[in-house]
Amino acid sequence: MSTISMRNTALGAVGLAVVGSLALTGCKNGNEELPAQPAASTPGSAPATSGAPASPSTGSSGAPAGAAGTAKSGQAFKIGEAAEIPYDYGDFKGSRLALTVTAIEQGTAADLEGLKLGDKANGKVPYYIRYTVKNIGTTDMSYASVGHVRGLLGDGGEAQSLAVIGKFEKCKDESMPKGFTNGQTQTSCAIALAPSAQVKVAGAEYWGNPYNSISNGKGITWK
Repeated sequence: MSTISMRNTALGAVGLAVVGSLALTGCKNGNEELPAQPAASTPGSAPATSGAPASPSTGSSGAPAGAAGTAKSGQAFKIGEAAEIPYDYGDFKGSRLALTVTAIEQGTAADLEGLKLGDKANGKVPYYIRYTVKNIGTTDMSYASVGHVRGLLGDGGEAQSLAVIGKFEKCKDESMPKGFTNGQTQTSCAIALAPSAQVKVAGAEYWGNPYNSISNGKGITWK
């Protein structure tokens, strides 16, 4: 697994961190990392491939309606269906969330042009995994970040992930706002790269704690 980061500039350029089996490389001039330029907004992205965005309904307790307790390792959900998960990071140990993948939208190769990824991005197609996070616990989760969401290809393999450090208007990776207490909801987005136009990103997986442990090794999925 490789990670690359590039600094922001005074012009508001975004940086990149790329994670996946095939690392995308950036150019360097000596020890100085060259900044990536902001991606230009490209109208006319392809429609969602896994349904329109959906908001999970909730019961009187604030948990998602129909929830049956903590999601189990390997459990599968439908797009728009909420999964109840623990959140055990840093100061937020013991928190509980309802995580819902609401849509998987296909972008275009042109979306990546402004990011200057070089030849490594040739032929790749971005998909935008949109999801919501709802605080269903008793912990104030102000400024927490819920990541560990990645794409799954149609054959079940993992799609390459692309993390943008800075603003990328097509897919905003949002941390929780101040005052993110019980009942509050935030939307976010993760970028997955299909290797070609012939291969689709057909699902999504959350693989954060406790689903990424060696003992079970399977995340929870949406298709």
